Amino acid sequence: MGSVMLRTTALLGTCLVCAAALLQFPAAQGAGTATGGFWWATLAVAALALWSIHRTAALEGTRWVGTLTAGVFGLWVVYFWQLLVTALEVPRVLLPAPVLILDSMVMHAPKLWDDFVQTVGKGVLVGWVLGCTLGFGVALAIDRLPFLQRGLLPVASLTSAVPLVGVAPIAVMWFGFEWPSKAAVVVLMTFFPMLVSTLAGLKAAGKLERELMYSYAASYSRTLLALRLPSALPFVFGALKINATLALIGAIVAEFFGSPTQGLGFRISTEAAKMNMPLVWGAIVVAAVTGSVVYALLVQLERRAAFWHPSVRSA
Repeated sequence: MGSVMLRTTALLGTCLVCAAALLQFPAAQGAGTATGGFWWATLAVAALALWSIHRTAALEGTRWVGTLTAGVFGLWVVYFWQLLVTALEVPRVLLPAPVLILDSMVMHAPKLWDDFVQTVGKGVLVGWVLGCTLGFGVALAIDRLPFLQRGLLPVASLTSAVPLVGVAPIAVMWFGFEWPSKAAVVVLMTFFPMLVSTLAGLKAAGKLERELMYSYAASYSRTLLALRLPSALPFVFGALKINATLALIGAIVAEFFGSPTQGLGFRISTEAAKMNMPLVWGAIVVAAVTGSVVYALLVQLERRAAFWHPSVRSA
């Protein structure tokens, strides 16, 4: 294992040196036309990049292999993005270089922070918590009173079929331009996935285990707490992870139909109208990083809460 890690580290170091050398070409700095030598060197570095990703993914014996592989892959994507956009002289209106996006994010950091607080800290967080809690509670009610399944479940399924572009303007008219209207959209989007996942999880408990609880004359609440809810945890966490991304998308899209002078969706729409694409991409980066971080936190929480489940142990 130590020799494999050493060889992989040496390969990554070699890739870093070659990548730095490729950036010294005038075309990579936007100071000249790309020649045949530049493109051959780019292909060679691309081959090294693929080999480094393959070798990193093949590492064993550490739980951070997946994270490391994703990090190496992401760095290579950003590197070739910067390289090719500069060498091909792509207009920044079409696709700005990562360096320009980073400069714009640093320059407008206070503005992006206010947008983050408005969208994520208020609309997304409140709507995600309310939507997931409501879906979980309704699932428990349907499970306890099966006759509700015939009435509530079809009605609840309608919430997943309502088009976002149709409900967002209505929510703005009902709740105003501030974050409550965005939270209402998020509640609508996150309710049904949690409901369906929780119902499926409650039915996942084994037949033998349920019969054992019945033989002990365990009550419904006792069986629910000791057997059925623990069995449903992977399903619940799956819904939480899905809803985390849905909530972010829903809140951002809802801000396109009316918002105050803050918010990631507001920033994207207004700056796109001004052709200020580096700041537009900066807002997109903030949203993407937020979604990825929340997803990773939920994965770690699932590992601790449902460590006994086969789906978690094998991950």
